[in-house]
Amino acid sequence: MSARILVVDDDPTVAEVVARYLERDGHVVECVGDGAEALRRALSNPPDLLVLDLMLPKMDGLQVCKKLRERWPVPVIMLTALGEEIDRVVGLETGADDYVTKPFSPRELALRVQSVLRRARGASVPAGTGVLRDDTLVVDVGAHEVRLGDDRITLTAREFDLLAHLMRNPRQAFSRSALLDQVWGWSFGDSSTVTVHVRRLREKIEPDPTTPRRIVTVWGVGYRYEPLTQP
Repeated sequence: MSARILVVDDDPTVAEVVARYLERDGHVVECVGDGAEALRRALSNPPDLLVLDLMLPKMDGLQVCKKLRERWPVPVIMLTALGEEIDRVVGLETGADDYVTKPFSPRELALRVQSVLRRARGASVPAGTGVLRDDTLVVDVGAHEVRLGDDRITLTAREFDLLAHLMRNPRQAFSRSALLDQVWGWSFGDSSTVTVHVRRLREKIEPDPTTPRRIVTVWGVGYRYEPLTQP
């Protein structure tokens, strides 16, 4: 699964190592050292994926991700420093599809790139096709489209997969680690990733995200989908 990838990091050594590993997997890689130039190139010729450092000169990674997502749904993997949990969470809320904490294994990053690309290209769409319905919420799995009443809801690939998985298994409680495994395909990872995506989904499909009716919290366990339309 080859792709055009833009690596954005002001550390030439990190950028070179990342590029070398990604090129081994058959990707075409371009490296940029500052946020402003990265945004300019991504908007003029959108890549298939960005590997984006959080701390950049001229424009930080959060700004780049936010401005890019206003124009194009390009998948983004954010690079963050160890211990900056709040920045990882903000990065996911800004629209990043995944994050990797520095120092990281280049091989792990390459595997994360493949995972995000598969989801972005539809290779990891939840099994089956058809339409999932709950009251005014309609998820067309084949078309990869979500509607709430007359409104079309824009979801990232991760958000879509998570929603479809929960709706396929109504009233079943899942732990965060189970969702990481079953939706993300990760046997490891930070559960805050799931928490952030649930929060983003609630903001898009719940009338009142602070008092969710569909994606409810199961205290001490995780989350479950509670259909508004009872069978």
